[in-house]
Amino acid sequence: MNALSLPDIAAQTSTFELPLDWVGMCGIAQPVVLAGQRIATQVDAGVSLDDASARGIHMSRLYLALEELEREELSGALLRRALARFLDSHQGLSASASLSVRGEALLQRPALVSPLAGWKAYPFEVRARQDRWGFHVELQLQLAYSSTCPCSAALARQLIQQRFAEDFPDQHLPREQVLAWLGNSQGIVATPHSQRSTATFWVRLGARETIPLLRLVDLAEQSLGTAVQTAVKRSDEQAFALANGQNLMFCEDAARRLGSALQKQDWLEGFRLRVVHAESPHAHDAVAEYAWRYRT
Repeated sequence: MNALSLPDIAAQTSTFELPLDWVGMCGIAQPVVLAGQRIATQVDAGVSLDDASARGIHMSRLYLALEELEREELSGALLRRALARFLDSHQGLSASASLSVRGEALLQRPALVSPLAGWKAYPFEVRARQDRWGFHVELQLQLAYSSTCPCSAALARQLIQQRFAEDFPDQHLPREQVLAWLGNSQGIVATPHSQRSTATFWVRLGARETIPLLRLVDLAEQSLGTAVQTAVKRSDEQAFALANGQNLMFCEDAARRLGSALQKQDWLEGFRLRVVHAESPHAHDAVAEYAWRYRT
């Protein structure tokens, strides 16, 4: 008995002859290797459908091409090969292909003073595209940090000065008495407000560059100086309070620090960034953005 050939509905002619910008799959579960670790990610994969008469694309071919992503460290070269497979398997149908990889990298970060360390999650997305303008790859990264408002700090200092003047009018005080007053909650009547803040980056990478997630995390956290902590002892918490007090930032300050640091990196072709300070006294956020044009 002759085996029946399986029908290929995608090869049929479309009733409405209209090219489509993108056809593919979203939310594919896919492991990748990034920052030296195996990470569970969600992948979007697709191609353009430029043949207006074609009924559809071959999604299974895209799915099988993703196997390559789990075999080596994620890089521009690896993503370029995957997109080439997308297009090779859709010759005559598609002229462009794209791929995005979303997940969270878990990085172990040390405490400020003590020998403790803990894990922090860094949400990321890698987007790659191959089209008539060439190959492009971009990394989006999000990280959390603490920021203390300079205005709030100045107002708090003024209240402390006023309380001191009220408690000790026209008195010459011994050092021990001043120290005792400074260590008393009745003396330190006000504190500046801090907020958990977020920086999000979109950076354009070179075509063959290994995805520099850890490099970007280190650069950003060093520039800001007050990355949120994980495992801490009291000595670490005190060191963090000191860092915040000596590192007062409006959202504008944070955006300028990060922008200045990123501009100096010759491994970036361009970037955009957005910082959000979820200010504790307000029901709204303070936001600053900066973009540096892509190199040509």
